[in-house]
Amino acid sequence: MKILVTGGAGYVGSVCVEFLLDAGIATVVVDNLSEGHRAAVDDRAAFYRLDLFDREGLFALFRAERPDAVIHFAANALVAESMRDPSTYFRNNAFHGIHLLDAMVATGVRKIVFSSSCAVYGLPLKIPIDERGETKPINPYGESKLFFEKILRWYSEIHGIIPLVLRYFNAAGASERYGEDHKEETHLIPNVLQVALGKRNVVEIYGDEFATPDGTAIRDYVHVRDLASAHLAVLRREQPGLYNVGTGEGYSVRQVIDLACKITGMAIPFEVRPPRPGDPPRLVANVQRICRELSWKPEHSRLSEIIESAWRWHQAHPDGYPDAGEAAGANEASGRS
Repeated sequence: MKILVTGGAGYVGSVCVEFLLDAGIATVVVDNLSEGHRAAVDDRAAFYRLDLFDREGLFALFRAERPDAVIHFAANALVAESMRDPSTYFRNNAFHGIHLLDAMVATGVRKIVFSSSCAVYGLPLKIPIDERGETKPINPYGESKLFFEKILRWYSEIHGIIPLVLRYFNAAGASERYGEDHKEETHLIPNVLQVALGKRNVVEIYGDEFATPDGTAIRDYVHVRDLASAHLAVLRREQPGLYNVGTGEGYSVRQVIDLACKITGMAIPFEVRPPRPGDPPRLVANVQRICRELSWKPEHSRLSEIIESAWRWHQAHPDGYPDAGEAAGANEASGRS
């Protein structure tokens, strides 16, 4: 089996590529490095620096590599940015993905695993959220993910594509080699750990008057290694599928900070800011479907294990990934396996 992974130089993509390769699966990574890092791509994978809007380049890549399936991570993923710049989110997260689907159709590749998001649910009426929950995104990021889910449904009906949609809750943690290093970091755990490392002065808490026990937002954190195992599990499926990927447990911002203080042994000061537009107060997954149908379970997603793994990675990479060599030509290809 050979898997083509878009966005494989990003946070979740890099760990998933490592997981696939460790399972003996040939892997081809496509990434434009606008957000990802070349150093985050496992040396065992083939790598192409390519934009999804490059339709001809994608078609040539599919003809050359002939993958058996696609895992599609490539996307913009900042809620607040999507509220300022919806155009970028709809173009990159939905419209450019059509080129990917057309290349699949043209070369007979039928299966795609899509990295969707719990943001498609908006303000859920019921917690925990199951896959039958109403989808009413409250930000363009969530809307762009839902839009591509709908595009996948029509490509399934018309072209026989098998869409396997994974709606992530909050990815967190690290493997030994790969971790979280965004150009603009908005995720809580890496920002908390940057304070512990002395790289930031305070953690910013966006809102402390939500209808939650301590007033701060509650999220379901799933270890990035468990996310990777969910992708391998769903690849075995031969019919369309839609699954939440989380743990069924929620933790508040204050709980995360308090536990990080214990794990790092550092004081982690915080300051409260106004809530960000488009942020729901509570997001927790119902994961019964994925556990039942795919025999998947989160094995590394205790909050302590998540923070400990991220802390080890950030201590080893206090400045993140080295960016040397990322200014190479737009269609770089290397590391063929």
